[in-house]
Amino acid sequence: MSFRSPVFYAWLSVATSIVTIVFKFAAYYVTGSVGLLSDALESFVNLAAALVALGVLTYAEAGPDKEHNFGRDKAEYFASGIEGTLILVAAIGIVWSAVPRLITPLAVEQIGLGMVLSLVATLANALCAWTLLSAAKAHRSITLEADARHLISDVWTTVGVVAGVLLASWSGWLILDPLVAIAVALKILWTGTSLIGQSFDGLMDRAIPDAEHDQVVAVLERFRAQGCDYHQLRTRQAGKRSFVDVHILVTGATTVQAGHELLENIEAQIKAALPHVEVLTHLEPIEDPRSYEPQALSPH
Repeated sequence: MSFRSPVFYAWLSVATSIVTIVFKFAAYYVTGSVGLLSDALESFVNLAAALVALGVLTYAEAGPDKEHNFGRDKAEYFASGIEGTLILVAAIGIVWSAVPRLITPLAVEQIGLGMVLSLVATLANALCAWTLLSAAKAHRSITLEADARHLISDVWTTVGVVAGVLLASWSGWLILDPLVAIAVALKILWTGTSLIGQSFDGLMDRAIPDAEHDQVVAVLERFRAQGCDYHQLRTRQAGKRSFVDVHILVTGATTVQAGHELLENIEAQIKAALPHVEVLTHLEPIEDPRSYEPQALSPH
């Protein structure tokens, strides 16, 4: 399956958010449900997040230049951080709208039409989320993944709100409507904090996942069995790309040409296992004690 550029999917998310805002506010307008209002307010967060994703992906797509030698992929972490913050703001707004209804519950109206409008919006979100997840996997884009996860969360939010409105209407317990809205807000808070944590990890150069680290080690161990050694293995993630830095130890009698070919082979095999990884290797003589001295990062 072929995929378009990440920017295309960001535009798709923007368009879907606008459509869902129209349908969800229409559902709130005809029913007066504070639960549906909370769901509609979250759609504004979806739109804001989609616009942020669009801007960040457009910026990151420019690639390396004179001032950004390693590219601009880490900009994607700002998108997930901003999205998480917007979600927290939306959660506060939902609680602010729901508390008065706890004190003075109001009946909901035109349930049937409101439910149809909400479910149409939910279907649009679900289809967009599925498309974004597939594109995120293909492009290794944390921005598209965060947007997709948010939309999936919105789908479940709508399902919960619709259930709350129906229960309030059928049972006559009007307080169920604002209670469901507050439950939605709590769930949104969890989603927001998770996205902020993911953004923080990325900006702090978190190591690559354990499964990928194990693949790198497996390649290095194969070469160790052939007579060389390695140490100072360090990894980090930066958006859709990852970086591996390792020192390779060989005998001092190894020629420059032979050492170069060895490093080329090691880098090629790591990249074959993990195509998104960029590998930096450093050759050292195995007999020199200085080769084993740990190299800490400079404080300056």
